[in-house]
Amino acid sequence: MKNFALIGAAGYIAVRHMRAIKDTDNQLVAALDPNDSVGVIDSYFPNADFFIEFERFDRHINKIHKTDKQIDYVSICSPNYLHDSHIRFALKNGADAICEKPLVLNPWNVDALQEVEKETGKKLNTILQLRHHPSIIALKEKIDNAPADKMYDIDLTYITSRGNWYFTSWKAQSDKAGGIATNIGIHFFDMLTMIFGNVKENIVHVSEPKRASGFLHLEKARVRWYLSVDADALPEDVKAKGQRTFRSITVEGEEIEFSQGFTDLHTISYQEILKGNGFGLADAKPSIEVVYDIRNATPIGLKGEYHPFAKKEIEYHPFGKK
Repeated sequence: MKNFALIGAAGYIAVRHMRAIKDTDNQLVAALDPNDSVGVIDSYFPNADFFIEFERFDRHINKIHKTDKQIDYVSICSPNYLHDSHIRFALKNGADAICEKPLVLNPWNVDALQEVEKETGKKLNTILQLRHHPSIIALKEKIDNAPADKMYDIDLTYITSRGNWYFTSWKAQSDKAGGIATNIGIHFFDMLTMIFGNVKENIVHVSEPKRASGFLHLEKARVRWYLSVDADALPEDVKAKGQRTFRSITVEGEEIEFSQGFTDLHTISYQEILKGNGFGLADAKPSIEVVYDIRNATPIGLKGEYHPFAKKEIEYHPFGKK
C-alpha cells in the first residue's frame, strides 16, 4: 500500500483522484486546500489529516518524510498556475508527483522540472486520461496502420457550459488558468498531437474569454478546432435535450464516439502510474507548446480554414452578466 498526499482537495477534479487512490487500494494520509469545503473526503479517507494552510501542511509532510511513514505520491489538483510550485514541493520532499493537466503553463517550465527530477531522483506523472480512452486507442491504431503519407481532415468541437461563477474564479484569468485553450482544451490537443504528429502550423481565428477557435496543421492532419464555455454556443438539438456539454471529433467526416467511458479514466491512469507506465514531462510538452502558442497568438479573424462554429457571434458580458 502506498501513501498519498493531495493538494487541492476542494477542487471538482479532486474527487476523481480520491476515488482512484481508493480503487487502487492505497491510502490518502494528508490533504491541503485553503477552502475547507472538503466533506467528500469522508466518503473515501475520513482519517486523512487536512490542512488549510500550506505552511502547516509543509511541516506535516516534512515530519512524515523523516519517519518510516513515507509519502510515496503527492497528487496535485490545485489551480493551473500553482502546479509548477507544487510539483517541486512533492519531488523535493521525496515523493513522486501526479499532476492534473495542464501540467504547467509554459514550455520552459517543463525544461526546468526535468532538472528537478534529475536532482531529486523522483518522477513526475501527469494525467492525460484521453490516451486511455478505448475510442482514442482504436483511432491511434487505425492511423498507425494507415499509409504514412495519408493526410486527415479533422473537426474538433468542445462546448462545456459554465455558469456565472466561472468568470469570477481563477479559471477565467489567463495568467492563472492559461486561457480557454489551456483550461479546457489541452487534453484534446495532447490527443491530436499524440496520434497525428507534431505541429507544422498553428493559426488562431478567434480568441475571446468565452471561446476560441483556430486551425492546426499537423504532420498527418488538418484540424479545425472550436472551444467554448458558453451555453449559447451549443447546437439547438443539444439545447433541446437539456444537455450542457457537446463533444465532437470527426475524422474524414466520420464521428469518433468518445462521449462515454470517461468515468474510470483517472483510476486507469493511477493503475498505470503505479506500474511505472505513467506519462511524464516529454509526453506533456507538445500540447503545452500548442496552447502556449495559441494563448500568445494574434487572431486573424475568419480567414482560411476556420471552424464553422466560429461564425456564430457570441456577445461577451464580463462576469456573465447580461
